[in-house]
Amino acid sequence: MAELVTAGKVKYLGLSEASPATIRRAHEVHPITALQTEYSLWERHVEQEILPTVRELGIGFVPYSPLGRGFLTGTITKPSDLGSKDSRSTRMPRFAGDNLEKNQAIVDRVREIAERKGIKPGQLALAWVLSKGSDIVPIPGTKRRKYLEENAVAATIHLSNAEVAELEAAVAQQGVAGERYAEPAMKAIDR
Repeated sequence: MAELVTAGKVKYLGLSEASPATIRRAHEVHPITALQTEYSLWERHVEQEILPTVRELGIGFVPYSPLGRGFLTGTITKPSDLGSKDSRSTRMPRFAGDNLEKNQAIVDRVREIAERKGIKPGQLALAWVLSKGSDIVPIPGTKRRKYLEENAVAATIHLSNAEVAELEAAVAQQGVAGERYAEPAMKAIDR
């Protein structure tokens, strides 16, 4: 990839789902511009080692699924909300069986805090991600303009330190039920 940059065919290099060791090795070969990894209120594994590594190296962080794959918006309340062809119900244990019901307590708390602020749960979840640093640029996926516009409002929402702590405590107190991916997919992630 570094040769492609030198040849002018690629301008910047980024990584996805890389471990701190992989990030460092790649950055030694050619400067890495951004790292894309899942990060949201209910998926915070990057905080321990990955975020400190990219910050040390001056690499931007691009969290995908900042809305918890749509779950933190409060629109998914039961398995039938996903549909039979939705991969979340088959490949992601957090959306399957009892886990979906257990994780609903997290969404309920996010919804309560959002209502108190007069915003939507998804906006609150995005505002939380944005509150974690100016070097973080989340990419919430959406298929509809309505949700794109709702998501954009999150950039204007200020969360106090107390609100950030309240959100984090709500998730920590409940705990997230289920892994991000089913076991075969988790093996493919560079930890």
